[in-house]
Amino acid sequence: MSTLMQHKKTNPVIDPESIRRDFPILNRTVNGNQLVYLDNAATTQKPQIVIDELARYYSEYNSNVHRGIHTLADEATQAYEKARQKVANFIGAPKTEQIIFTRGATESINLVAYAWGRKNIGKGDRIVLTQMEHHANLVPWVALAKETGAELEYIPIDEQGCLDLDDIGEIISRNTKLVSVTQMSNVLGTINPVEKTIEIAHDRGAIALVDAAQSVPHMPVDVKSMDADFVAFSAHKMLGPTGIGILYGKEELLSGMEPFNYGGEMINEVRYDFADWAALPHKFEAGTPNIAGVVAFSPALDYLRNIGMANVRQHEIELTGYTLDRLSSLGSIRIFGPMNPELRGGAISFIDNDVHPHDLAQLLDQSGVAIRAGHHCAQPLHRLLGIGSTARASFYIYNTKEEIDQLIDALKEARRYFGHE
Repeated sequence: MSTLMQHKKTNPVIDPESIRRDFPILNRTVNGNQLVYLDNAATTQKPQIVIDELARYYSEYNSNVHRGIHTLADEATQAYEKARQKVANFIGAPKTEQIIFTRGATESINLVAYAWGRKNIGKGDRIVLTQMEHHANLVPWVALAKETGAELEYIPIDEQGCLDLDDIGEIISRNTKLVSVTQMSNVLGTINPVEKTIEIAHDRGAIALVDAAQSVPHMPVDVKSMDADFVAFSAHKMLGPTGIGILYGKEELLSGMEPFNYGGEMINEVRYDFADWAALPHKFEAGTPNIAGVVAFSPALDYLRNIGMANVRQHEIELTGYTLDRLSSLGSIRIFGPMNPELRGGAISFIDNDVHPHDLAQLLDQSGVAIRAGHHCAQPLHRLLGIGSTARASFYIYNTKEEIDQLIDALKEARRYFGHE
């Protein structure tokens, strides 16, 4: 039975054709063909309302925030803090002070590694990760372990690309100080049971960080019910501008952490021989922030809220199931990750047994189909899988089944070009 037919079909919950009209870049052609954008796990496209807000900030109220008392400064500050409130509401954070703006999910995780990790993790302590982590949730902890003498331990994956939790009670031991896991793999698409992992971490006296860069844009996420201590994600993967990251943290943890950067804005009082820090969230936001990016993230959040994150998730389940079914019909394709679309997100990594992923990506581009090829910032995972790189197609709210058909046709054409069909 095909992958798609194993799952109950539902009526479309969103209309991607209508949504597409809000994204000007989707009207362009690439190499004489209509663009088919399937690289959304890397970054999503931006609706016109986000582009308009970027322009409106620079043309109507460009000013620094939190520092001036003139009209433009007040308008900029209000827009900036309004966006922070929307982020808090979007992920269910109890207080806006728990939302820290950074340059990306990568910086958010590094902030925790630097400001919390160096104070709380020492020689012989254990840091637990998974075998499917993105470099952003791996390299900072490798560096910290090297610096402090802490031990790294990894929750393994099974043959389906899901976490093997059989020995998790031993892996997350009593000397574990931190458990840091992705909620959704950017390679395997796997959606991990982070709530269970967090519960075990807390039972062992450890804190838990969730890399939600791939999950917050694609499914409902409530940080309070999840009970994570820290959650990191990025605006640009959910219709917002690049250069904006978010770190959510529990208030007591953030309050006990020293700043990550020092300078203007993050201080309460400075003397020639003394400085103390501003209250949350400002003590972690030194210098002039990416104001334009933050205020333009606000309409992106509104856009997704209007669609409904449960609807976003359902659309991707349908599209992922359809894609898995179509790819499976190509005998030369090997797919990585769970074959049940309800267990994974809309990022599908695969290889053609006869054509290198980079060659596939280049040939598909000639047909206007944009996919990713490489190790996707997950080299250890690819080595574990026994391959150097994969091709990856990833979806969002504006993608259609017709585009998946174009992907399949382009894959067949690539095989013909290399003489395999």
